[in-house]
Amino acid sequence: MSKFNRVKGYVRNKSGHVAYEMPLKERLVSEVLTSLFGEAKFYGDNTNDLLKDIRKAIKEDPSFVANLSLYSRREFHLRSISHVLTGELAYSKEGKPYVRELLNQVVERVDDMTEILSYYINTYGRPLPNSLKKGIADKFLTFDEYSLGKYNRKKAVMLKDILCLTHPKPKDKEQETLFKAILEDRIKTPVTWESTLSKRGNTKEVWEELIECNKLGYMAMLRNLRNIINARPDNIEKIYTALSDENRVLKSKQLPFRYYTAYKNLENERSITSKAYSALEKAMKISIKNIDKLNGITLIAADVSGSMNWNLSDKGDTTCAEIAVLFMAMANHICEEALTVSFDYNLHHNPMSNEGGIIANAESVKVTGGGTDITLPIKYLIENNIYIDRIIIISDNEINCGYENTCQRLVETYRNKINPNVWVHAIDLLGYGTQQFKGDRVNIIAGWNEKVLEFINKAELGVSTLTEEIEKYYFKGESSYARNTG
Repeated sequence: MSKFNRVKGYVRNKSGHVAYEMPLKERLVSEVLTSLFGEAKFYGDNTNDLLKDIRKAIKEDPSFVANLSLYSRREFHLRSISHVLTGELAYSKEGKPYVRELLNQVVERVDDMTEILSYYINTYGRPLPNSLKKGIADKFLTFDEYSLGKYNRKKAVMLKDILCLTHPKPKDKEQETLFKAILEDRIKTPVTWESTLSKRGNTKEVWEELIECNKLGYMAMLRNLRNIINARPDNIEKIYTALSDENRVLKSKQLPFRYYTAYKNLENERSITSKAYSALEKAMKISIKNIDKLNGITLIAADVSGSMNWNLSDKGDTTCAEIAVLFMAMANHICEEALTVSFDYNLHHNPMSNEGGIIANAESVKVTGGGTDITLPIKYLIENNIYIDRIIIISDNEINCGYENTCQRLVETYRNKINPNVWVHAIDLLGYGTQQFKGDRVNIIAGWNEKVLEFINKAELGVSTLTEEIEKYYFKGESSYARNTG
């Protein structure tokens, strides 16, 4: 964030263009909900800025940060950043009162505990604060032998380390025997699909057995879909049925781009039929079926510029631009009427049917690269005198060409000339900490989860914004554990 290079109350964004500085809470929400912690972005790794904002926010409002940790884990299904937030709360005097209760809510898998402890020890060393030890000990008691055995892996912090560091008290003789087995490295590793494949190989017979015995979780099916299809198991229909089963889709809590990635992984396979693509399209539509429809006419604009053409993670090849066009296709699907465009330093028209396939519509949009001119969609509306009810901009907000001002000025021009009541919803996909829109009927959202689309109607109805939702999510003030931890 620029400290001195300010112009009339504004700041400069990462690419040097005029922007609005975001208030701390809104900035932290955008940073957190677009974070695979420690992964580089187009404009560099913003880990230090993120940590500074987390620590400052904990000093000012620790309950908000506790809610943000839980919200990012439960609602947006982001693991690593929730571990960081919890670890930072545990270190801070202001955050400690929330940590024990937070741990009981934020830990969903055994390895959430080992990751939180690893982050804390790597960052702050030992001793561990009581709030962290008590919270981990509480949660450790809730896991059964299967779950503990599944995640008993040789890493820097292992399950026996948790027992030695936090001293959970066994509830009964059976649990006491289990803890002893963990300490003595005698806990059995359960048979999973991973261990079965590792032992017996990626064969037709193995996949048939895993499918028949329901050994594959939803994420496992998505990630292995190409391998499963290529192995040609006789019961492959069960995979297609499971992938598009409404209950399984809704319970799986997949980020939307997981379906998009699975779809793209199949495209170069010549023998894969329409059934696989149809199953993924159906799953994609189910995942957003509970989001309220957007009435009226909506302009949806996706940023496909160079700064967006950057992989989310070193472990995958999904880019932010691909997420942007997927979100455009998702938003188009829930709109009564929509104009769909993409932009770099030029505007591109991408007409879509809102009855067609969401992933197929996203695939039809070319990711071009080049400079970023967010003004183009708004200028297009003004120049062609087009009436719309709302504008949805999906971008990293890193405008670097157009004109020397924020895009909000053009929104005011549009309101004066065409529709004074137009809403602007800016979906931030990279969380660099600045924004181009501000004021009444402006809604700043961030994240890679379909839930961001829920806050379009909520904001327009005056029900809630994303930041307001997080503020009241779980902790309403002082934690109930505040007097018992330190």
